[in-house]
Amino acid sequence: MPRYSFLLLLGLLACSTPEKGRDQEAAGGKFYGGVFNMNEGDDDLGSLFPLSLTRSSAHHIASQVYEGLVAFDQRDLSIRPGLAESWTVDQSRTVYTFKLRAGVRFHDDTCFADGTGRELTATDVVESLTALCTHDASNQMFWLFQDKVLGANAHYAATVGGKAGPGVSGLEAIDQLTVRVTLTTPYPSFLQILAHQGCWIHPKELVAHYGSEARWHPVGTGPFRLKHFVRGEVIVLERWPYYWGKDAQGNQLPFLDAIKCTFLKDKEQEFEQFAKGNLSMIDELPVERTVEMNDTAAYQVQTISGLSVQFYGFDHRHPPFNDVRLRRAISLAIDRRMIVDSILNGLAIPARHGVVAPGFAAYPYDSVPALEYDPTEAAALLAEAGHPGGAGIPTIFLQVNGDGFGYIRVAEAVQEMLTKNLGLRVVTTVLPADQHYKRIEMGHAQLWREGWVVDHPDPENFLALFYGKNVPADTAQPSYLNSTRYKDATYDSLFARALRTPEQAERMMILGRAERHLMEDMVVAPLYHERSVRMLQPWVRDLPINGMELRQIRDTWFDPAARSAK
Repeated sequence: MPRYSFLLLLGLLACSTPEKGRDQEAAGGKFYGGVFNMNEGDDDLGSLFPLSLTRSSAHHIASQVYEGLVAFDQRDLSIRPGLAESWTVDQSRTVYTFKLRAGVRFHDDTCFADGTGRELTATDVVESLTALCTHDASNQMFWLFQDKVLGANAHYAATVGGKAGPGVSGLEAIDQLTVRVTLTTPYPSFLQILAHQGCWIHPKELVAHYGSEARWHPVGTGPFRLKHFVRGEVIVLERWPYYWGKDAQGNQLPFLDAIKCTFLKDKEQEFEQFAKGNLSMIDELPVERTVEMNDTAAYQVQTISGLSVQFYGFDHRHPPFNDVRLRRAISLAIDRRMIVDSILNGLAIPARHGVVAPGFAAYPYDSVPALEYDPTEAAALLAEAGHPGGAGIPTIFLQVNGDGFGYIRVAEAVQEMLTKNLGLRVVTTVLPADQHYKRIEMGHAQLWREGWVVDHPDPENFLALFYGKNVPADTAQPSYLNSTRYKDATYDSLFARALRTPEQAERMMILGRAERHLMEDMVVAPLYHERSVRMLQPWVRDLPINGMELRQIRDTWFDPAARSAK
């Protein structure tokens, strides 16, 4: 598109109070029209391609474009039909048969011979899920099917070095609209795995046409398709008029004309744009602005306990953090309650036991050692390790990124605690998000901040971060999921056993034992579990909040009466 046309398009999409929208009334008192304006502080999304999509900012965008066989309902995180309208599970609980919706179309795109999106078939599903099981630089998601889907491990091993694999025996296209998936053993959370972004379906033409640039050119079956993308500046998604979805009243989805996402890094500037009405929503408020949440007359405020964790990771493979006593001393010297109450204004819950967030009814939290604040015991441990008062320990560099809720302030507080309680010399370094995560993935960080929001609501998803099989054999390669590169025979054995255990109560007990072992090794110091907080403009409707920070804008609509009142 010519430059002048692009600027005109952005001008038309600039108004977040979209009086220029169609405002066409739909059944149930809903309305069509309008542009949803949002902002992501992380301008380096990493990737928008399902197999290499690892950042929440990218997920917020790509989840409007791509879909999987099933999806999480954003109201309660239950599993709902997606591209599969129905499915059955056999008596062995290992064979899943999915019936696809008829007439689903991929978005129009130049990757197709005539520029017109073709219909989705069972072959597309098998090819996408086989790509998930194929060794490739763009694939960071094999762990989803590893040890679970029949033939997945064999295919992955055979494709190392770019070789052709035999295919995944547990993936079959029975006919044009029927897919069969066979597991190695019963796995009670398999449908949740299929709702993960790594299982979103893409056409083979996408990678064939764009190659590595496919990560910046999403093509899926979702309610919105890519219109324009200037990396680091703006991305515009437009309504896909041939979308298959309808709401409970029979209205064709989506309601909105477009989604526009900008990439302002400064949270204060972002909040100012929201206050002016130029953004439809804002989350991760600046700490200084949390008082604005009380203004419920002006905005809609949503909050929920997040299924997430913030922690500090240790480079436990190298001095000085190869001594578990130092790692435990640092954990004991951190006052988590003070951080939550005084730094984060109560918008989090202190990590009381480990990395698994509270909220899983069957999980044995009390079996995991408590994370106490005990500076006296911390100092004694440090002395036992041969470093009384921090003697002999070189300067420690605490690495954080500055684009999240309170990251810098928390780091400054922890730096002071470690100096006061242990006599350690700590320097906080603040990096842009892309540099921060690259150093972590390459194993170059010494002590760093990291966070995790679950990909599917299960304790296993937190603990997969430390599974040894998720560490590349080549130490020079990036480690995406298991960033601490923790490999422990006892932990790995327990985690693998949990994967093979179909009975839920027993499975939870095994996972609890694995986390207990992890916390005894203290390869990370859990800090807190954030509360998800979001503010919406008063005219935004049907965008419920959830603990996974899922955002499905296909059902969202704007209330013209509330807009006029504002």
